[in-house]
Amino acid sequence: MKFIAGLSVALALSATCAFSALAADPKPDAAINTKSIEARVFLDDGIKADAALAADCLTEGKTWLNKNAAEAAAARKADPKEGGWEFERKYEIRSVVADRYVSVLRNDYMNTRGAHPNSDVNTILWDKAANKRISIRPFFTETADKGPAMKAMVTAIITSLKAEKKKRGAGETATDEWFKGVEPSLLKIGAVTLAPSTEAGKSSGLTFHYPPYAVGPYAEGEYVAFVPWEALKPYLSAEGTRIFGGARPKGDAQEQ
Repeated sequence: MKFIAGLSVALALSATCAFSALAADPKPDAAINTKSIEARVFLDDGIKADAALAADCLTEGKTWLNKNAAEAAAARKADPKEGGWEFERKYEIRSVVADRYVSVLRNDYMNTRGAHPNSDVNTILWDKAANKRISIRPFFTETADKGPAMKAMVTAIITSLKAEKKKRGAGETATDEWFKGVEPSLLKIGAVTLAPSTEAGKSSGLTFHYPPYAVGPYAEGEYVAFVPWEALKPYLSAEGTRIFGGARPKGDAQEQ
């Protein structure tokens, strides 16, 4: 009887733990589950609190789900052995500046059962006042391709990337060959966010996010380059002058 009672307690505890683990798993905000693919999209709580931003991200996320589900189905139809793909996209707020500009990180995980999974990173800059995506253009007096502001950004980005590669012991890839994709153009310079600041309501500068392969071999993983606002001060517009200030928080580099 003692054995049965002990077994009952153990089973109850096991069931409780299993339920707790399941309860702790976040529920995706959109998902597709088929024989070909399991794909999910997650929005963090900060995004969900802004109805317009949440709707924008979810619309984009569902389009991404449907596109990859169609590709997975086509691959399985061509070869029935294909299948079991796993895709995941997460939208997370990185910073909110001047209670208006929301920087969002969009991280993708993709596993098509090849040599290794892949990942990607992109960003969204959301203007809460206009309820739409914007670029960093309003913060600078000019952002012409190969113009002075963009050239200054590229110089600062490469300096930051070289320093990060040195810290990782990857200095041998800190070469022009790996950085040639970082071009002085808003569309080619990299996915950008407004970095948080030690000064409330301000941004300490720009962070540029690069997925594996972008500025180094796959094994080196992702890179984040930080450009302090002071390096861009000569090119700031009135709005840029208003929102930039302070320093990058000490823990921010470790979190990226």
